[in-house]
Amino acid sequence: MFTLDPQLAAETWHVCDLPLCRVLLAKNAAWPWLILVPMREDKVEIIDLSAVEQGEMWREIEKVSRALRSLLAPDKLNVAAIGNVVRQLHIHMVARRVGDPGWPGTVWSAGASAAYSVAEKEEFIDRLYAALHR
Repeated sequence: MFTLDPQLAAETWHVCDLPLCRVLLAKNAAWPWLILVPMREDKVEIIDLSAVEQGEMWREIEKVSRALRSLLAPDKLNVAAIGNVVRQLHIHMVARRVGDPGWPGTVWSAGASAAYSVAEKEEFIDRLYAALHR
């Protein structure tokens, strides 16, 4: 059984499920921002996963990173497990570009927000899904 944190559910769209992690797209279009959530109950820290699950998580982070790189050619990929607001273990993956709304600071400190159009959201999710299932 797996339950996604209500705040993550409200602030993201489902892209797909990998063997361990659910891949979500943040609703903030200011950045290409994905969130990976291991589909395990009551996990807060990476060390709460078994060694096998930790290995799978890193493989999935690599897979998503390569998909973002191939689709967007970012200047930098930010990957972080922070969790100060949402306790459920989740990994932020943000494709950054020099000159984006928060560069070189964090996406949180920039305060930038933008909405996806329905077409933009669907097209990006379709491209991500295809890149993750090659």
